[in-house]
Amino acid sequence: MDPKAAARAIDALRRGWPVELRAADGACRVMAIEGADDVTLAAFDPDGKAALLISSSRAETLKLTNQRAAADPELPVLIERSPWIDRDVAAAIADPVRDLGSPLKGPFRAGRIDAPLAAKAALRIARLAGILPAFFVGGEGPVEASVSADEIAAYDDAARLAIATRARLPVSASENAEIVAFRSPEEPREHIALIVGNRDGSPPVVRLHSECLTGDVLGSLKCDCGPQLHEALHQIADAPWGVLLYLRQEGRGIGLVNKLRAYALQDQGFDTVDANTRLGFAIDARDFSVAARMLNLLGVGEVRLLTNNPAKVAGLEAAGVSVKERLPLAIAANPHNERYLVTKRDRTGHQL
Repeated sequence: MDPKAAARAIDALRRGWPVELRAADGACRVMAIEGADDVTLAAFDPDGKAALLISSSRAETLKLTNQRAAADPELPVLIERSPWIDRDVAAAIADPVRDLGSPLKGPFRAGRIDAPLAAKAALRIARLAGILPAFFVGGEGPVEASVSADEIAAYDDAARLAIATRARLPVSASENAEIVAFRSPEEPREHIALIVGNRDGSPPVVRLHSECLTGDVLGSLKCDCGPQLHEALHQIADAPWGVLLYLRQEGRGIGLVNKLRAYALQDQGFDTVDANTRLGFAIDARDFSVAARMLNLLGVGEVRLLTNNPAKVAGLEAAGVSVKERLPLAIAANPHNERYLVTKRDRTGHQL
C-alpha cells in the first residue's frame, strides 16, 4: 500500500485527468466532471457513453432516489448516459449552483454500480481534492494515477501527522506564545498549534479552529469565524495556559472552492446545512482525530474545550482526549450572519 498514490490521484483529479479507483469489490475509471474539457473528455470517452456518478444527496435533489435499489445513504448514484448529456449538461448536473440557470434536467435513468466500494472511494477522494463529488465513469485509454480505497484511507490518516518545527511567536493576545507546525508525508497542508502561556499541571484551555480564509483573513460578515478566532485567543491568554489548534479544514472539511459554492447556494435561499448536502457533502466533514493527534504530540491528554459545538467534545473524546470542561464562546450576531447562527443552533446543535 502506498499513500503517495492518493496524493498523485488527488493531483490528477484536480487537473481534470482520469484516475483508476480500486477496492475489494472491483475498480472504476473516473474523470472529475468539473475538471473535464472537450479535449480531455473525448480522449477519456470517445464514444460518449461514460456514465455519471453523483452523490446520493445530489441524486435526491434530481429526484433519482426512488430509483435506487439500495437504501445506503453513502452509496453514490450512477446516471446512465444519454446522447443529450454532453459535457455542459453534465456540469449542470454536477453543480447545484447552476440549478436556477438550468432548472429542467432529465429524465434520468439510474444504473447499477458494479463496484460500490470503489464508488464510495470516489466520493471520499473528491472531498480530499476539494472538488465536486461528480464524475464521468468508464471510458478507455490510459489513466494518470491509480489508487485503492485503502491508500486513500492511509493518506487521510491523522496518525501520519508529525511535528515539523516550532518557534517562539509573540502575538497580540500574548507575547508569551509558541507556534508548532504539523504535517504528514503526503498531505501538503500544514496544521498549526499556538501554545500560549506557561505550561503547568492544569488542563489547558483549548480551541479547535477550522481555517476560514473569508472570515479569518478577509473579515467576512457571513460567519462568526474571525471574531471567534480572536476572542478564543484572548480567552486562552487569560487562562494559566492554553492551545489554539488551527486546522486546515476549510468549509467544515469540503475546501475553499466548495465553501464558496455553498455561499452561492445560501444566496439562493438555502441555509448552511442544506447548501452542504446539495453539493453532495456531509453537513460537517471535519475529522477531529487530526486535533486529537496534534494534542497527543504536544503531550496534552485532557483539556478545557472552548466551544459551542458538542460534536467537537464528542469527536475529541472518541479520539482519546478527555474533555474536563466545555467553555462557551459567545459572539454577537450581525445582520449578515444572524441566519447562519440560528442554523448552527437549531440544525447542528450548537449551544449558543
